[in-house]
Amino acid sequence: MTERIADSNNHVSEKHLSLYRRWSEGGCGLLISGNVMVDRFNIEGAGNIILDEKNFQDQKNMLKKWTDISTRNNTHFWMQLSHAGRQTPGSINSSPLAPSSVRLKIPGRKFGIPVEMSPKDIKNTINQFAFAAKAAKEVGFTGIQIHSAHGYLLSQFLSPNINIRKDGWGGSLINRSRLLVQIIRSCRKELGKNFPISVKLNSSDFQKGGFSDEESIAVAKILYDEKIDLLEISGGTYEQAKFLGYDNLAVKPKKNISLKKSTIARESYFLSYAEKISAQTDLPLMVTGGFRTQNGMNAALSSICQMIGVARPLCTDPKAVKKLLLQEIEVLPIFEDSLSIGQKWLSINSPITILKSLNALSIISWYYVQLRRMSDGLNPNLKLNPLKALFINEIIERKTIKIYKKRIKNS
Repeated sequence: MTERIADSNNHVSEKHLSLYRRWSEGGCGLLISGNVMVDRFNIEGAGNIILDEKNFQDQKNMLKKWTDISTRNNTHFWMQLSHAGRQTPGSINSSPLAPSSVRLKIPGRKFGIPVEMSPKDIKNTINQFAFAAKAAKEVGFTGIQIHSAHGYLLSQFLSPNINIRKDGWGGSLINRSRLLVQIIRSCRKELGKNFPISVKLNSSDFQKGGFSDEESIAVAKILYDEKIDLLEISGGTYEQAKFLGYDNLAVKPKKNISLKKSTIARESYFLSYAEKISAQTDLPLMVTGGFRTQNGMNAALSSICQMIGVARPLCTDPKAVKKLLLQEIEVLPIFEDSLSIGQKWLSINSPITILKSLNALSIISWYYVQLRRMSDGLNPNLKLNPLKALFINEIIERKTIKIYKKRIKNS
């Protein structure tokens, strides 16, 4: 859950402390941060935390406060390390780094023309991840997660329709996974063998010619050989947002149903894929996306995965997991209920692509607004209209981008 609430220097802010204080009291065994960017020029959003050699010392104390708050209830707190690659917004960088110069196109959003990374760029990226991992351990994080899903840089390297390189970093799956493997090895060297390293991996890109589920299983076997500690299963990219429960930023998430063991896969977007991996490797698995019912989670934990990931319900109610564990509720908050007003304004199944994208962006914005409300000490506003949320979020994002670009220009 990327927060986009960093201060004007892209450091950890008081808002992070306020937000994670709530989540640390919410009953989760593990909190994973939103995107912490390792490259200040290739970021997911202007409000991201950036962690690199240039700014580490200046935010070291705030990073320690962040881990102190997030782990105070015996909760683990892992830093998610990320590089946006070609998914860096064009308003932030018009020529982002990527494995190849294959541009991203989404209605209503502008992305730059990617610059193919040189071997020097690739080596620098490996070093950036390793430095950030070492810094995370130093300030009290209890593990790291390397983001290799959702169309970000490492996911781009894995995808044959994005990575069209002809050198040792492209072509075969071994070559396309080399950057991820080298980053894991460099991080392990800095962190030691007893510090958890996890990877977030796409089950598939869900695009013709993209990273397939067969290739994903092959990469999972490679990660098993690298002795990572946890594999989180997700899927999709900005173009095919399966990780949000959408196709093409446009399809309504699957509704919860009364589950039998034989139909459990319908609750989680990626559980059937996780079952394939669990049958072929002994990697500890975490599945995120769509879980809402106690029965569905228990069935998955008893047969397929070791951990359940919960995200959007914690934007609706930061104590949702605690209530579930205490058996005060049997179903986590369903976000469609809160967004029924917005669905009256825009048909989720509209055949017009721009309307589909607008609707999906409105729903995503709804969650950003809830995160910001909690970071300001307020409760989520479940009656907020998604279109209004989109308007609010766009104003904040544009203001944040101006601040970011001015600082980068002067740095």
